[in-house]
Amino acid sequence: MKNVIYALILPLVVVSGLVFANRENGQKVLAGAVKIRNHINTSTNMEAVVTSLSLPPDSRSGFGVMVKINGYDYILSFGRENSNEFQQLHSLKVNDKIIISSHSVFSVSYTPNYSYPIVSGDYVERDGTIIYKRAPRKGGC
Repeated sequence: MKNVIYALILPLVVVSGLVFANRENGQKVLAGAVKIRNHINTSTNMEAVVTSLSLPPDSRSGFGVMVKINGYDYILSFGRENSNEFQQLHSLKVNDKIIISSHSVFSVSYTPNYSYPIVSGDYVERDGTIIYKRAPRKGGC
C-alpha cells in the first residue's frame, strides 16, 4: 500500500516542479512585455541595441536578432526568410544602435518556450537609414 501511495505522489511532485521551475523566467518575460506595451500601442519608435545576431537554441520564430530595449532583452523577430527581403538586416552587427517600431498590438508575445518576450519587427532604422520595413498584408488591414 505504501508503494502505491509513493507511486501516486511522485508524479505530482515532478509535475509541480516542472510547473513552478520557470516561474521566475515567466515573471521576467511579462515585466519586459509590460515595459514596451505603451510604445507598441501608440506605434512609437523604440531605441534598441543589438546584443546577439542569433536567436536562442531551438527557436522557431524564423529570422531575428536579440535586442536590448530599456534594459530588457527581447527577441526581435521578422518571420520566415523566404527571399532576399532581409538582406539589409544581415548587415547588422552586435552593439549597433537601431530604431524599431512595431504597429501590431499582438506583436509582443510570451511563450513558455522562450525566456524573452518576442517583438515582431515592422520597421528598423540604423543611422537614419531605413534597413527594413514590413510590406503591408495583401487583401487585409
